[in-house]
Amino acid sequence: MNDSSWGAPPQAGYWGPSDRGPVQGAAPAGPAYDAQYAQQTRPMPIVPDVPEHGGDQDDGQGAARLSSPLFRDEPFRDQSYRDEPYRDESTSAQPYAAVPQNPEPMPDVPHPAQPQPQKKTAGRDLGAAIGVGVGLGAVIVASLFVVKAVFVGVVAVAVVVGLWELTKRLEERKGVKAPLVPLALGGAAMVVAGYVRGAEGAWVAMALTALAVLVWRMTEPPEGYLKDVTAGLFAAFYVPFLATFVAMMLMADDGSRRVLTFLVLTVVSDTGAYAVGWRFGKTKLAPRISPGKTREGLLGAVAFAMVAGALCMQFMIDDGTWWQGLLLGLAVAVSATLGDLGESMIKRDLGIKDMGTLLPGHGGIMDRLDSLLPTAPVVWLLLVIFVGSG
Repeated sequence: MNDSSWGAPPQAGYWGPSDRGPVQGAAPAGPAYDAQYAQQTRPMPIVPDVPEHGGDQDDGQGAARLSSPLFRDEPFRDQSYRDEPYRDESTSAQPYAAVPQNPEPMPDVPHPAQPQPQKKTAGRDLGAAIGVGVGLGAVIVASLFVVKAVFVGVVAVAVVVGLWELTKRLEERKGVKAPLVPLALGGAAMVVAGYVRGAEGAWVAMALTALAVLVWRMTEPPEGYLKDVTAGLFAAFYVPFLATFVAMMLMADDGSRRVLTFLVLTVVSDTGAYAVGWRFGKTKLAPRISPGKTREGLLGAVAFAMVAGALCMQFMIDDGTWWQGLLLGLAVAVSATLGDLGESMIKRDLGIKDMGTLLPGHGGIMDRLDSLLPTAPVVWLLLVIFVGSG
């Protein structure tokens, strides 16, 4: 008997699950498989879960309704096929090729919303920063023009807090324990000595503070002695010794106006750098140290400080002239920028953004002293050269 006829004897492996006979339409295995079985023997068509023509009742064909195209090789039916009544095509004479082969269109996937361009921000709470800045300015100006000794006390307190912030961060981030007690006592003494005895008193106080740091550290184990005292000497020079030049400016007859000129020029330089850099800054000044600073910002700092310097020297400093103010403003812009970069270098080495959190919107005291400290000796020296020590 011809193996391709429907009356062919059943072969092993072609009985149904109940072994009652061969499954009609099953294709023989092996080489005997031909095109006739390929056309008439097909996998059961897939019908979606959604009830069609009468709800949940069986359609009479005994086919299981599946919710996804599992365990089959045929492509998706055309969408129009779902509107037709279910029919068993396993015995249909119509070839499989006549069934629409177009894949079912996939639903449109919503595209994610395009991100809106971000506006430039200051990176800090400007309201808090302005409020704290105005408050500090009021305290400084009031103490500066009422009682000079009170202003010296304000400087000494700022120095002690700055030393505490610096030594705290060094210990937290680097494990360096710079002795805070001799630094705080010696730092306050330096500021007072600079106001009372001038440069000579400041140098003597600095030497005694360094000696106190060396001796104080001897009370602890020798491990790490060198790095601790080195950090202590650096802190003594960086914070209180540079601050003594502010106190020495105050010694002159017009000392209050000299100190005010120093503060105004430094603040104006920082403001000009921020305003111009935020609006026009494109070229990075020192991206490895402070990515936010730009060359355009530096030019803004120079321009603002030179104008402010000319006005201050002409109208605030005895015997001062406008052209001296231009040079003074230029020097302040450069020294303030270098001071800001210097502390940025320290903070980057420590892996921190701010030295402290005492001043909302500003960070810590050291984050406000960064440009003031290195600018103080520059202003003091230029004022002595231009108009004398007073």
